[in-house]
Amino acid sequence: MFDAIIRLALKQRLIVLGVSLLLVIYGALTVRQMPVDVFPDLNKPTVTLMTEAGGMAPEEVEQLVTFPIESSMNGMPGVTRVRSVSGVGLSIVYVEFEWGSDIYRNRQQISERLNLVREQLPEGIVPQLGPISSIMGEILLIALPADPAKVSPMQVREYADWVMRPRLLTVPGIAQVIPIGGAVRQYRVEIEPSQLQALGVERERLEAALRDFGANTSGGFLESQGREYLIRQIGRTSRIEDLRKLVVAVKNGQAILLDQVAEVTVAPAIKRGDAGYNGRPAVILSVQKQPAADSVQLTREVERALDELRKGLPPGVEAPQFLFKQANFIENSVANVEEALRDGAILVAVILFLFLLNVRTTLISLAAIPLSLLMTALVFRYFGLSINTMTLGGLAIAIGELVDDAVVGVENVLRRLKINRAQPSPRPVAEVIAAATLEVRSAIVYATLIIVLVFVPLFVLPGIEGRLFTPLGVAYIVSILASMIVSVTVTPVLAYYLLPRMKKLHAGDSPLVNGLKRWDARLLHWSFGRSRVLLAVALVAVVAAAASVPYFPRSFLPPFNEGTLTVNVLLDPGTSLAESNRIGEAAEKLIAQVPEVTLVGRRTGRAELDEHAEGVHYSELDVDLDPSARSREAIIGELRARLARLPAASNVGQPISHRLDHLLSGVRAQIALKIYGDDLDTLRGLAEDHRARLSRIAGVTDLQIEKQVLIPQIKIRVDYEQAARHGVAPGALLRSLEQMIEGERITQIVEGNRRFDLVVRLPEAGRGLQALRKLLIETPSGHVPLSQLATIEDGEGPNQVSRENSRRRIVLSANTDGRDMSQVIADIRAELAARAMPEGYFTALEGQFQAQEDAARLIALLALVSLTMIFLVLYSRYRSAVLTAIIMGNIPLALVGSVVALWISGQPLSVAALVGFITLTGIATRNGILKISHYVNLCAFEGETFGDRMIVRGSLERLTPVLMTALVAAFALVPLLVSADAPGKEVLHPVAVVIFGGLVSSTLLDSLLTPVMFRLWGEKPLGRLLAQKEQTSF
Repeated sequence: MFDAIIRLALKQRLIVLGVSLLLVIYGALTVRQMPVDVFPDLNKPTVTLMTEAGGMAPEEVEQLVTFPIESSMNGMPGVTRVRSVSGVGLSIVYVEFEWGSDIYRNRQQISERLNLVREQLPEGIVPQLGPISSIMGEILLIALPADPAKVSPMQVREYADWVMRPRLLTVPGIAQVIPIGGAVRQYRVEIEPSQLQALGVERERLEAALRDFGANTSGGFLESQGREYLIRQIGRTSRIEDLRKLVVAVKNGQAILLDQVAEVTVAPAIKRGDAGYNGRPAVILSVQKQPAADSVQLTREVERALDELRKGLPPGVEAPQFLFKQANFIENSVANVEEALRDGAILVAVILFLFLLNVRTTLISLAAIPLSLLMTALVFRYFGLSINTMTLGGLAIAIGELVDDAVVGVENVLRRLKINRAQPSPRPVAEVIAAATLEVRSAIVYATLIIVLVFVPLFVLPGIEGRLFTPLGVAYIVSILASMIVSVTVTPVLAYYLLPRMKKLHAGDSPLVNGLKRWDARLLHWSFGRSRVLLAVALVAVVAAAASVPYFPRSFLPPFNEGTLTVNVLLDPGTSLAESNRIGEAAEKLIAQVPEVTLVGRRTGRAELDEHAEGVHYSELDVDLDPSARSREAIIGELRARLARLPAASNVGQPISHRLDHLLSGVRAQIALKIYGDDLDTLRGLAEDHRARLSRIAGVTDLQIEKQVLIPQIKIRVDYEQAARHGVAPGALLRSLEQMIEGERITQIVEGNRRFDLVVRLPEAGRGLQALRKLLIETPSGHVPLSQLATIEDGEGPNQVSRENSRRRIVLSANTDGRDMSQVIADIRAELAARAMPEGYFTALEGQFQAQEDAARLIALLALVSLTMIFLVLYSRYRSAVLTAIIMGNIPLALVGSVVALWISGQPLSVAALVGFITLTGIATRNGILKISHYVNLCAFEGETFGDRMIVRGSLERLTPVLMTALVAAFALVPLLVSADAPGKEVLHPVAVVIFGGLVSSTLLDSLLTPVMFRLWGEKPLGRLLAQKEQTSF
């Protein structure tokens, strides 16, 4: 097949060049249109169900709302985990599905289940599906600073709600915009029960009058004098004076107005969250994207929309400021990896030129890079993959190998052309080029096939690590396959046009190559007498390297360098929003004193549309950093030291890393210890006991118990006997208490396109413990104080109830302070095993380490499978277990250098390093194939016989391509080795370290040991192979 392809390409030379040029142009245009993101799509299909339940206590929310919803979700096809949080007046249920399932089908299934469960929920309570968003979905935080001296918080929030939010939601690709902070305008009617009693007005009458306030009605059509008139009755108004003068009842011909029985005001609605920016009050908008949207493109669209809005800001409102831009991290990361690609290509060119000392051969070899990269881009576009740090990383790692196939081919063509020119009757050039390309074709195809096989483990990695590294494998394999196609089509054609007319074709090798060949010949003659000693030394080195692997520190992924930090500040639940705000502002000011900090934004509590059930005791601060000479650890250390002064627990992380943790364990920390059981008090006691025990373990930091504690409650217990004596139905009493104390939304007042709630409730002063006792309740026998119908007491209850897979649970979360994660986990497991749990209670340890352990176990298993497959492929070619083993001997030799490189660089054994080992296996095998194939070809087609002379000749003739390909692959990685913590390179750095170290050791040892092993054990298999006399190259 390849014979036909090569001959056809050489026959249709202009068509090959024309198609190549078209590919370059089309590929370049395609790259410009491809979406750019920081990581591949990491979204585990998750549907969020949010249910607002007024002011219900967490216990009622759990029993009446969460439990029925959760029960109906369990048992659905494809569901892997159901988590829920029941807070004050809020239930949030997270339903997680299997990786790769269709999110739209999942939402359809959930909608069908919700229709069945709605009947079981309390009246007026409707679960809502959260929008389809992504784990990296929060692409922007926009702060709207407001000076309280110039503008009221209510005006700022109205501008955010009714101008900014609708405008941003019109941008295609935006899933949700969540404002927090400021004050939401509300028309509030605070009834005075004593006035209602004195004037004889029932509360129901007052509510009925309010329900019809400010509405327009229609009067149909009127035809008159040949024209048609539309009749409208207009009662719409938003003036507070009109509301105050509303007639609620008529007694003895006298109208009773609303302001006689109630205080009517425009007041801020009760809020469960607030925000600040650089130590001042602000409204912060969180902008979330849809899963497949291009973050950078979306950010540009939002910037354009904000530029338009800046022209018409209301007086006193400052211009919107960007607090967090994911696009900055994406652009930084992608630019860094693109830089690595560019620098790698330059280094490749330099090394090729040093070896070949010939501009033409260098250009032919380098032509493979743009062609392979752009062909890969077209494949990406076809499969809907984005440009991200992992796909670019795959290309950056492969860039050195892209020229390998072309180098091997060009080097052989050049050698054969030199020999042909020296012949008395030279053969036609096209024939020589075709024969020379075919001669090395077998080695190229088998080496490429092995590289593809080596990557099989990556494609079956589960979970987040599979999602992260599969695109790297796809990029690597596609580009290598593309380079193989280039090497049998474009390379021979370019060789045909550029090489035969070279004046220096008869000239020898470059001085560098001559020097290396002399040195290699001396080394080989020296080594033949010391074969077994050298092999014994190599075996000891391999065993030592393998034995040191278990002692490596472990981690899941290298830490990212995002340039921004997320600081969580937790107070004791039950703390008021005002107090939380005060401490949050103090935290902002403390953080702002750190020299590298440029911006600080704070979100306290929960926004109205937010999917996180955080209480008002919780603040999240987003901190933007300037690059500095200090390390990130030093900056975080200073932040922790400053925040230690506050009466609060704090946790410092990074936005994207936080979300990855959340995806892995449902908790925003590296380690999550979950304790399951039924009784909340027992769970709290166990959590406190475990916290004390785990705090003694070295390396554990940011240790926190999920804030499930008792908070103050006022409990009103109905006295059924007294209620019956006064002729009051308990249900009606509870409903009227809910309407008066919590407040009831009667209607909405419309003002243009803005809508504001009209709420009836007791005044703030009438909602205290003593005031509630005196609250007058309507009964058939007249008004009586509430204390005669119910007991009112001060008590306490849980602030929230968390559940997972139908069991209540409490979580201890922790990070590590840099100590080896695997040792910390081993200590935690030992501590957990030391003491038994009460009956019906159990623990589960989850987090990054679990993903790392699972991935390492699976990679080890699949590595054995892919090694077996490599063995079978090589055996099918060489028909000899001995020759196959000699070629595969390069793999353990590469391990030596990788292990040494990891120890020197201080890298832990992460999933990224394991991916490096996978890549290295393929590259290392390639060198052995090139050498052994050439030895066999020399004996089969060039009349050589087995012996030292043939082995030395074969080794020297293959020295240039082997060294060139190895050095090119190694030096192409140099840009990824330096500036290891630059954004985008941090995940690829361990991969590069492993490959670089392995290439150095396997190339040096291969040039010495492969000839030695072939000399010792290769004669018999070679004889058998030659006896079969296959008329192709090996």
